[in-house]
Amino acid sequence: MTPRLTGRLRALARTVALAAAFAYAQQAPAHAGTNCEPKPLDPATIRQGMDIAAKVYHTLDTSDAEVALIARVGQDLGKYGLRYSHMAYVWRDHPKGRWLVVHELNQCGTAQSTLFDEGLGNFFLDDMFAYEALVVVPGKDEQRKLAQMLAARSGLHMHEPRYNMLAYAFATQYQNSNQWVLETYAAAVSDKPDSTRAQAQAWLKWAGYAPVTVQIDAPTRLGARMFKANVAFDDHPFGRRMAGQIDTMTVESIRRFIHARDPAARDFIVNL
Repeated sequence: MTPRLTGRLRALARTVALAAAFAYAQQAPAHAGTNCEPKPLDPATIRQGMDIAAKVYHTLDTSDAEVALIARVGQDLGKYGLRYSHMAYVWRDHPKGRWLVVHELNQCGTAQSTLFDEGLGNFFLDDMFAYEALVVVPGKDEQRKLAQMLAARSGLHMHEPRYNMLAYAFATQYQNSNQWVLETYAAAVSDKPDSTRAQAQAWLKWAGYAPVTVQIDAPTRLGARMFKANVAFDDHPFGRRMAGQIDTMTVESIRRFIHARDPAARDFIVNL
């Protein structure tokens, strides 16, 4: 006879079951602009990640969406007036499974990035600062265009592997993860899926996109440039850089832009 599971083991078994349901097996040493420090995930962290993934999954299923944009709170950006750190697409009909995340990830604090697709569970196991998600559901027409672009894998050519966490919004020298999301959005909804990055940025300017300006003083810029391979400032206009004005693409600026041009867009905030 099999012994009865203790309460702790039953909780762990439920966690493993949730992980199997929501974490598509796309394991990779990559994070959204953070260093990869090997540390085992404890059951509480896994459980919280799977719990928020399950709630987001339910929200997406009941939203009648085909494609949405999803953001997480991976680090504390409160001193910059920002809440969400990293944005991605989540696609209902991904060939590898329902509601898979498609996004750009920095490779362990290096100056390189790669595009990944992975389950919602994995998306919330990346050193969360807070278990909260923002889900932005565009209007039906824009969802259709985004789904077509994702299905054709057209967004791949919008990817620039030279990663910079604070990439200038209107330069093509580097790219951050939120920038890939918005440039892919621009190519899709402007009906020019074969756009270059420069063309997508020109359309964003024309359409009224405004980046967020982050104030970063000279000593902080120098320290970041010297000790972090995934941070650079040489793509920013010289005058604004010297004034500590760093114009970059953030989740909040993307959210504002989508709502300004798409009255049918809807937001959902999901938390534990």
